[in-house]
Amino acid sequence: MWQLTNEVRHYPWGSRTVIPEMLGLPSPAAEPYAEMWMGAHADAPSRLPDGRALDAAIADQPGALLGDQVRTVFGDRLPFLMKLLAADRPLSLQAHPTTAQAEAGFAAEEAAGIARDDPTRTFKDRFHKPEILCAITPVEALCGFRPVEESLHCLAKLQLAELKPTIASLARGGLRAAVPQLLGMSVRRRTSLVNAVAGKAAAFVAAHDPEFINTYRWAASLAETYPGDPGVVISLMCNHLRLAPGEAVFLPAGNLHAYLCGAGVEVMASSDNVLRGGLTGKHVDLAALIEVLDFTDGKVPVLQPVLGPGGLRYPVPVDDFDLTRVQLDTSTGSLTTAGPQLLLCTEGRAVLGGRDGELELEQGASAFVPAGEPVTARGPAILYRSTTSLH
Repeated sequence: MWQLTNEVRHYPWGSRTVIPEMLGLPSPAAEPYAEMWMGAHADAPSRLPDGRALDAAIADQPGALLGDQVRTVFGDRLPFLMKLLAADRPLSLQAHPTTAQAEAGFAAEEAAGIARDDPTRTFKDRFHKPEILCAITPVEALCGFRPVEESLHCLAKLQLAELKPTIASLARGGLRAAVPQLLGMSVRRRTSLVNAVAGKAAAFVAAHDPEFINTYRWAASLAETYPGDPGVVISLMCNHLRLAPGEAVFLPAGNLHAYLCGAGVEVMASSDNVLRGGLTGKHVDLAALIEVLDFTDGKVPVLQPVLGPGGLRYPVPVDDFDLTRVQLDTSTGSLTTAGPQLLLCTEGRAVLGGRDGELELEQGASAFVPAGEPVTARGPAILYRSTTSLH
């Protein structure tokens, strides 16, 4: 097992306190710390103590590091990516493709000669990107489309003439008609619409009208940050989710979502395929987004953990990854699994034991454990463990 050195991404929406404090750095930091990546993704692979990138080490010894079952199902690559995410501002409204959609989109853009670092590039790799976020602070998020009847009521309550075309599209053709109608508006029309929605939403909040108050509060706030962005109106049709620390949400392919604020441990299939639909200044590929979006409406469940080997496990319906929250006391317990593992310490100090001795993980530190490698752990500490769901 090896302690990892991980890359931090400094996106504008990040927090200047959460990740720096976890890493023992001065806080508030001079720039926002949005994500810390742990894994073997080619864009930002973790590094081993000898300086090698984890993806290069896996390429050199795939059998020893991944194990036969992972190689059979996923090939010679680590199929999951772990992130520490901290948001002080909302992320973009986005969705991720299925494997078939990713393979087709990637092949088409490769054939068209679009460079992989081109800002208009949509598909960065051939893989799907389902994900789970487990909250370590309170988290608010938009997750999937709320029931259509609820969305119609939410929109109609604002009593805006500018919203009548959207309400009519939603009533006649459902979300599959209303969302493209909003995204395809001219700049002038969408600016007028968003300004009207933001003003009326703010008025309801100021009047302390309890119905949809959190939805309207966020719409008004989003309009300040992203003036004229149709994502402000789309947010009215999304489920607003609040996660307490220890709660999680699973986001399958096609789910339109945006993390609004808070920090958590995120685990996903190892991919960087993001199709944006609003609340962003980046490229929006409308045709590709509509193709991958899941327009199913309904509530998105909050995931509560179940007791599993090693700790509290968050079950997900994919094989690429698995997440367990391990609360360690001073006694020693086993964390050995048949597949490869990433371990992140978020509180206290964890002492890992293996065939070559002990490895201490302070808060914010992480480690990679090869497939089947015997490993024990003691604390007091909290560890988040990601592996595959194959075992």
